[in-house]
Amino acid sequence: MIRKLARWLTGRPKFIITVALLLLIPSLVGFVATRVNYDVLSYLPEDVRSVEGEHLLEEPFHAAATSMVIIEGMPADYTNRLLNDIRRMEHVSNAFWVSNSVGIQVPVDMFPSKLRENFYSGDATMMIVQFDKPLSSAETMDSIVLLRKMINERCFVAGMSGMVEDIKELVIRELPVYSVIAVVLTLAVLLLTFDAVIMPFLFLACIGLAIAYNMGTNIILGEVSYVTRAIAMILQLGVTMDYSIFLYHRYLEEKTRHDDIRDAMAEAMTTAFSSLSGSSLTTIAGFLSLCAMRFTLGRDMGLVMAKGVVLGILSVILILPSFILVLDDKIGKWKHKDIFPDFTGFNRWLLKHRAVWIVLFLLLLAPAYYMQSHTRMYYQISRSLPDTLPAKIANEKLKEDFGIATQTVIIVREDLDNGSLREMEDRLEAVPGISHVISLHSMLGDGIPEFFLPAKIRDIFVSDEYQLIMLTSDFDPATDETMKQLREVSAIVAEYDDNAYITGEAAMTEDLREVFDKDYRVTSILSMAAIFVIVAFVFRSLSVPFALIQAIELAIWINLGICWFNGKQVSFIAPTIISSIQLGATVDYAILITTRFQEEIRNGRDRMEAAVLAGTASDVSIITSSFVMLSANLGVTLVSKLKLIQEMCLLLARGAMISAFITIFMVPCLLYMLEPLFRRTTFNWDGSKAGKIRPPEKQAAVSGEGGSRELPE
Repeated sequence: MIRKLARWLTGRPKFIITVALLLLIPSLVGFVATRVNYDVLSYLPEDVRSVEGEHLLEEPFHAAATSMVIIEGMPADYTNRLLNDIRRMEHVSNAFWVSNSVGIQVPVDMFPSKLRENFYSGDATMMIVQFDKPLSSAETMDSIVLLRKMINERCFVAGMSGMVEDIKELVIRELPVYSVIAVVLTLAVLLLTFDAVIMPFLFLACIGLAIAYNMGTNIILGEVSYVTRAIAMILQLGVTMDYSIFLYHRYLEEKTRHDDIRDAMAEAMTTAFSSLSGSSLTTIAGFLSLCAMRFTLGRDMGLVMAKGVVLGILSVILILPSFILVLDDKIGKWKHKDIFPDFTGFNRWLLKHRAVWIVLFLLLLAPAYYMQSHTRMYYQISRSLPDTLPAKIANEKLKEDFGIATQTVIIVREDLDNGSLREMEDRLEAVPGISHVISLHSMLGDGIPEFFLPAKIRDIFVSDEYQLIMLTSDFDPATDETMKQLREVSAIVAEYDDNAYITGEAAMTEDLREVFDKDYRVTSILSMAAIFVIVAFVFRSLSVPFALIQAIELAIWINLGICWFNGKQVSFIAPTIISSIQLGATVDYAILITTRFQEEIRNGRDRMEAAVLAGTASDVSIITSSFVMLSANLGVTLVSKLKLIQEMCLLLARGAMISAFITIFMVPCLLYMLEPLFRRTTFNWDGSKAGKIRPPEKQAAVSGEGGSRELPE
C-alpha cells in the first residue's frame, strides 16, 4: 500500500507541491481563528474547590473578574466621573468607590474608619471594578484596554485581568521575532553541517508547511494556551528536522541502486515511512504523557505537539520528496566541504577509556538525582513577567499604597447571621498578613441597616444563596507565608460554614501547587513507562530500554539539577514539560546508536568493533540534531521577556546538548559493557535465529560522514 502510494506521489511532484501550498490557505484561516488563552490559572481542573468558587463569582454575582483602579492625587470629582464612565462600559457588572455609599461631598475624615482604611491611602484612593465575563475572556480583555485608555497617567489598573492583557500583548510582539531568529539560526546550523547548500532551505520549507498545518488545525481544539503557541512552532522545528535529514540520506542511498530518481525516491519514501513511524513513537509518547496531567495545560501542549510530530512525518514523506525531485538536478551543483571529521579515531579512544566514562556515568547518578529533586519551583505568575509591564507596575502600587499583594474571596451562605459574620471577620482580620476584610457588614459598620446602601452595592456582596467577603493580604501569592495564611483562613471559615468556598488568585495558586506536584510524578512515570514499552517492543528486549532510558534520565536530571546548582528557581511548568519532552525527543539519540550497534553485532562484529562503528556512524546525526534543537530554542531564550517561556526554551536547548553528550560519550561504553546482558535478555539479539549473521569482511567500511540515520523499523 505504502509503496503504491509512493510511486503515485513521485509521478506527480508539481501537483503535490501545488496542493501543499494551497493547504496553507485553510491553515492560515484556522491559525487566525484559533483563540489563544493567556490565563494559566484557567487550566486548573474543574473539580478544584477554588475553581468552583470562581464559577460562583461568575454566576450569580456577575463578578467573574475583578480589577482595582488606583487614582493618585486627583480630586474627588474626577474619580467620581471616572467611576460613572466605567459603570457605563459594556461587561462591567459593577464599579464601587466611596461615592457609592457616602457621596463625594462628605469629607474623608468623616467616613467610617473601615471604609476610609479600605479605600484611601495618603493621596491615593482605590476603586473596585467587576466584570461579568471571565478574566481571560476576549470581552474582559477589550474592557481592560478601553479602561486604560480612559484613565490618565496618575491612574493604574491592577489585578489579574490587566496582567493577562499584558501577557497577550507581549507574546504577540515577541512571537514573530524569535520565530525568525529560530529559522535563521537553524538555517545557519544546517548550512554548516550539510554539504548540499539547497537542502537546508528545502528542509525548512517542508517543516514550515508542517508547522503551518499544525497551527491551523489547532482550531479543532477550540483554543490553545499562549505557552503552547509560543514554543510549539520552535519545538516542532527542532524535533522533526531529523526526519527530513533521514529521508534525504535514504534517497541518496537509493539513487545508487536505481536509474530513475522517481524509483529511488519511491523506495526511500517506503523505507522512511516504516522507520520514521517507529522512531517517532517515542517522541509522540513523551508528548501524549502530558495529557494525563490534571492541570490541562499539559493536555493542551501534549495534543498540539503530538499532532505536530504526526504532521511533520506526513509532510516529510508526502511533500519533501516532491521538492527534492523537482530540484534534483540543482541540489548537487552547490556543495561545500564537509566540516565533520572521521569519528572512528575518536570512538576508538572513547572505548579504550571506557572504564572512565562508565565510572563517571555511575558517579553522576546519585548527585544528579539529588539536585534535580531539590530544584525549587515558583508558582507566582507575575514573577515570570518583566517589571516594566503596566499591570506589574499597578500591582506594585497596590501593594505599596494599600498593602494588597493578593486578593482572596470567601463565599459563605447568605443566611449566616450578623453576629457570626462579625465574629468571623474579626478573627480573619487578626490572621497575620491580612490587610483588609471587605464585606457588606464591614462597610456598614455597627448599627447601620442594610437598606441605607444602594441596591447595586448590596448586589456586589449578596445574592439569593451566598454572600462574599473579600480579603486582601500583604503576602505575595505562592509563598510559604501565603500557604500558612490560607490554611488559617480556611480553618476559621469552616467553623462558621463548612461548605464555604475560598477562591481568588492566592487560593487558586495554592491549588495549582498541589495539582502540579502530583502531575509531575504522574507524567514522569507515564512517559518513562510508555517509552519503555516502545523501546522494548522495537528491540524485543527487557534490558535495552532500561539502559537507554536511564542514560537520557541522567541527562534530564543534570539539566534540571543545574538550576539547583545555580541557586535559581524555575517556573512550575518547566520541570514537568521538560521531563517528558526531553525524554521523548532525545531518547532517539540512544536508540539510533543502539540500533546500529545491534546491526554490527548481527553482521558478525565483536562488541568492541560494533561499538566503535555504531558511534562513528551515529555521531554526525546526533550532533546535527542536537544543534538544530539548540538553535531553534536559543532565539527564544535570548529574546523573550517572558521568563516562563525563556526558561522552558533554555532547558530544552540545554537538555538536547546534555543528551547528545551522554549519548556520544557514554552510551557506546555502556553498550560495550552491557552487551552480554543484552544477549541474554533480548530475543534474537544477534540475529542467529533468523540466519542474519554475516561475516564482517562482507560489510562495507563505515565512512566518517555518519551515513544515513538508520532508525528502528
